[in-house]
Amino acid sequence: MEKLKLGRTNRLKAVWKVDFGMYLKAEGYEEKILLPKRYVPTFLEVGDEIDVFLYLDNEERLIATTQTPKVQVGEFATLECVDVNKYGAFLDWGLMKQLFCPFREQKQRMEVGKKYLIYCLIDEQSYRIMASSKVEKWRKPEDARRMVTNFSDTLLRYLQTQGGRCHLSDKSSPEDIEAQFGVSKRIYKQAIGDLYKRRLITITDTGIALAE
Repeated sequence: MEKLKLGRTNRLKAVWKVDFGMYLKAEGYEEKILLPKRYVPTFLEVGDEIDVFLYLDNEERLIATTQTPKVQVGEFATLECVDVNKYGAFLDWGLMKQLFCPFREQKQRMEVGKKYLIYCLIDEQSYRIMASSKVEKWRKPEDARRMVTNFSDTLLRYLQTQGGRCHLSDKSSPEDIEAQFGVSKRIYKQAIGDLYKRRLITITDTGIALAE
């Protein structure tokens, strides 16, 4: 029997249809988990299996969604800060409920509108899903390589949607790079090198550009 994984995608079976959604259940578990009506696919019937992401709602109840978050527990991602209160910051991770990053897990105080590299984890004290921008605590050598690869893809998409150019180069300040992309200068330089080796970009005096 596979354990239910909070903050991860799980395959569950639809067991009970109600007006406000569909209840799902994992084999070997008695607990039924609600998939709200707005997320129930039209094809889903009782007895069918479906992949859903599990998180806690505002009342700390386990709930399912067919939305795909930008990051899952155990992963790194660059997310935008969309709100700040007296307890910490809230990041856009693609779900209706935003991802919380407490002040104690912030490398620097987060500001609305800026993007930050974070690691997604479960808080051992509250059992809530949260973010940490103190990524050095969680990074392994293979994670670092994966982060460069992932950011290379992010940077390429940025160029493709921003007229093919970026004013930041490998000589830009770490502060400007982190403010724009939420990554360290080291990762930015490695991503530039990766895209350059693949002949996808050119490096100019004013930044980088898509190769013609």
